Amino acid sequence: MSQRILFVLTSHNRKGAADDAEAAPSGFYLSEVTHPYRVLTEAGFSVDFVSPKGGKTHVDGLNLEDLVNASFWNDAALRGATENTLVPSQIDPDVYAAIFYAGGHATMWDFPDNAELASIAARIYERGGVVSAVCHGPAGLVNIKLSDGRYLVTDKDVSAFTNDEERAVDLYDTVPFLLADVLQDRGARHLPAANFEAQVVVSERLVTGQNPASAKGVAEAILPLLASSEGRV
Repeated sequence: MSQRILFVLTSHNRKGAADDAEAAPSGFYLSEVTHPYRVLTEAGFSVDFVSPKGGKTHVDGLNLEDLVNASFWNDAALRGATENTLVPSQIDPDVYAAIFYAGGHATMWDFPDNAELASIAARIYERGGVVSAVCHGPAGLVNIKLSDGRYLVTDKDVSAFTNDEERAVDLYDTVPFLLADVLQDRGARHLPAANFEAQVVVSERLVTGQNPASAKGVAEAILPLLASSEGRV
């Protein structure tokens, strides 16, 4: 089995369109990278970082009182990897056992329509690998189609940031679409938990989490799937 996992970070840097100078800053949500990174690397996997545009990404949720965040952010090599991400054209999906879409509100503007990343994820899945995402990371799932023309999420159970959580953070009218609604439009069954409570859903080889509290659990749920897929990826 491949020992490599691809983390997808947003290239977008605000909670709004690229030309909206008044939009609040955003980026990938730090704990949604650091906690899964620790779980997966401690299990022996290596991680590569890619973003829609490659190169520098931007961070949101920079809480360095979280010791896992601080350990990652203060490591020059790890922090540097998020500032020098690969571009999708550099990625060979056949060398990855899994792909993980990290969240952050900014993902809502650049994940959904990135055809290259969608193709990479579809290839990983159809080779027997795992596709995973947390919080707003499932924005990257909404337009992934498999070789039979069906959306990846069709007839699968999923978790993602909920409409009620968008209301709670006062971004219900800011996001370009409501993630839970679009996932359901694609044929997924969205399974919400209470606001900001951990919720991880496994459906075949698709693993999704609702919010930052779910990030570590998503990574923990990936591991047994990778163990069971040994020899297929």
